[in-house]
Amino acid sequence: MLNDKEINSLIHLLDDPDEEVFRHVEEKLLTLGTDVIAPLEAAWEKSFDSFLQSRIENLIHKIQFEQVFNELELWYLGGGFDLLQGLIIVNKYQYPDLEEQNIINQVEEIKRDAWLEMMYNMSAVEKVRLLNNVFYNLHGFKGNTKNYHDPQNSYIGKVLETRKGNPILLATLYSIVAQRLDIPVYGVNLPRHFILAYVDEQTKSEKGDVLFYINAFNRGQIFGKHDVLSFLKQLNLPADEQFFLPCDNLAIVSRVLRNLSASYNQAGSLEKAAEIQRLLSVFG
Repeated sequence: MLNDKEINSLIHLLDDPDEEVFRHVEEKLLTLGTDVIAPLEAAWEKSFDSFLQSRIENLIHKIQFEQVFNELELWYLGGGFDLLQGLIIVNKYQYPDLEEQNIINQVEEIKRDAWLEMMYNMSAVEKVRLLNNVFYNLHGFKGNTKNYHDPQNSYIGKVLETRKGNPILLATLYSIVAQRLDIPVYGVNLPRHFILAYVDEQTKSEKGDVLFYINAFNRGQIFGKHDVLSFLKQLNLPADEQFFLPCDNLAIVSRVLRNLSASYNQAGSLEKAAEIQRLLSVFG
């Protein structure tokens, strides 16, 4: 590991007009990882050279991106058991400085508000009505219908801040809260729309029999299998089992990333779209 003096010496060479020297310095600093971000930010603040500042910004972004890629890869290799953690890693792509604990605390607050009103003998439908009241009325979550394709709809931190999101982020947040309350609500990877399934209370299994479905984008509306069949028929798609049963967390986070890539493409942010595609490569 280089000492502070050596790191600062390398940073001072970032404005070298010789591309070969710059590439060599950049590669060296990249190998140091996140430890070099603080001295890079200090150098950016002291500099009045926009060219140097631009190079520092790009370098910091590259370091942070590699960090996100590595974290996502570890999450994937570990089986992706913690859905919230997967969403937090995706959030770090756009908001690398956001405190993870802030997101966790906000989710816990929603859970606590629902838990305080929960009663032991509630039916499945009553539990969903309670969750709907807490999620949509008390905490004010709603679908972002005005800016449906906004990339911000795919970042958990932003959804918690604005109380607006796309179908998959609202549904995943809803299901995370439900599961923390021992309510068996899981995501279903339906084409063109992401929904939730309430599975048999007796099995408490992700692959248990589905009692009914929930549309988190439409204030927790409850509907049945026949409605899913009608939706698939409209899309001219077969009634495959995968469109009716819960999917795993890896499928959910990969879909969040696909939505993000499409949103950035639509917004003309092609570099960001390409980076999200690289994150998607983690999933094979």
